[in-house]
Amino acid sequence: MTKYYTSGEFAEKAHVSIRTIRYYDQKNLLKPAARTKSGARRYTDQDFAKLQQILLLKYLGFSLNEIREMTIGAGDAQFLLGSLQIQKRLAEERLEEMKNVITAIDSTSQALKSNRQVDWSQMLKLIHLTSMNQSLSLQYKNATNISARIRLHRDYSLNQEGWFPWLFSNLHLKPGMKILELGAGNGALWSQNIAKVSKNVTIVLSDISEGILADARKTIGDHPQFQYSVFNAQKIPFADNTFDLVIANHMLFYCDDIPKALQEVQRVLKPDAAFTCSTYSKRHMHEITDLVQSYNDNIVLSSTNLYERFGLDNGRQILQPYFKNIVCHKYRDAIELSDSMPIISYILSCHGNQNSILLDHYQDFKQYVDQQVKDGFHITKDAGFFSCKK
Repeated sequence: MTKYYTSGEFAEKAHVSIRTIRYYDQKNLLKPAARTKSGARRYTDQDFAKLQQILLLKYLGFSLNEIREMTIGAGDAQFLLGSLQIQKRLAEERLEEMKNVITAIDSTSQALKSNRQVDWSQMLKLIHLTSMNQSLSLQYKNATNISARIRLHRDYSLNQEGWFPWLFSNLHLKPGMKILELGAGNGALWSQNIAKVSKNVTIVLSDISEGILADARKTIGDHPQFQYSVFNAQKIPFADNTFDLVIANHMLFYCDDIPKALQEVQRVLKPDAAFTCSTYSKRHMHEITDLVQSYNDNIVLSSTNLYERFGLDNGRQILQPYFKNIVCHKYRDAIELSDSMPIISYILSCHGNQNSILLDHYQDFKQYVDQQVKDGFHITKDAGFFSCKK
């Protein structure tokens, strides 16, 4: 039997004021589980989970508007677990930052006490460290979004081989090769196949995000084959004819200037060397778009159809001016499940307008998705890669 708490009891157990609880209700951050006939708020133990999310995110420096969007679905156990793991990582990063702040303060204080010349570069470092809050929101959102997508594919795909082992097996790496991956992200292609990576290759992992590359380094571990470099794929900082293989895994469609990126890839490849670039088609996971639009046709999950920029249907034509021997390789797979939460988490991770529309209708939307998937839900996967040569 569900136990209900009055606002006062709930606030007392949570060590916050009743005013705070009421304010979070007014801001649509923490709605009561029920109300009495007279309108009095009633809360349950499950509401403590969402309150924990709100208070921790507030402690980490997020605004209430950001928290409101981040905590859609926070009452679900799987969502909560994933969210807690990401929050732990961010808290650890914040702890490391604060240790560096303390070191910079101590160093400057000691210099002042001993009448030595102050190293003002340390003070600049301190200013930099204490102004990093703004990037934390983006870090959290990116990590949450990536986690939601990985979970759906990892836990419910029919092809048990997995995308990264399949892609790796098609790279045909040989000792002595020099390899560049553009937009390497968290390095999953390599961390999931690390036992198969020869010690006699050189692999440069690149990304435009220093933070994401730091995650890749941490995930892959200490392996001398790997180097890490932050740069834009449209301006690759390597000499002509440097690499035996360049890889762009689901990243070309993010480039502002795809022809420029392809020119750069062609330039840094050795003669007759290979380029591997993956993408997907319009059919890929279309059932999720159909699902949200059947609920509300104003929802757009992405303002840009990435497959139109570089997809399986137009990729060959885009590559032809720069490469030869172009072959398309398809990964045979699909997703099947009867649990609504992985789908909802995936939907909330998209870059469209869905969150602003669903914020005030989350429970209704969840019930709708529950109904749609209860007898099983099939999601088409239509992804693959192009192999070609310089």
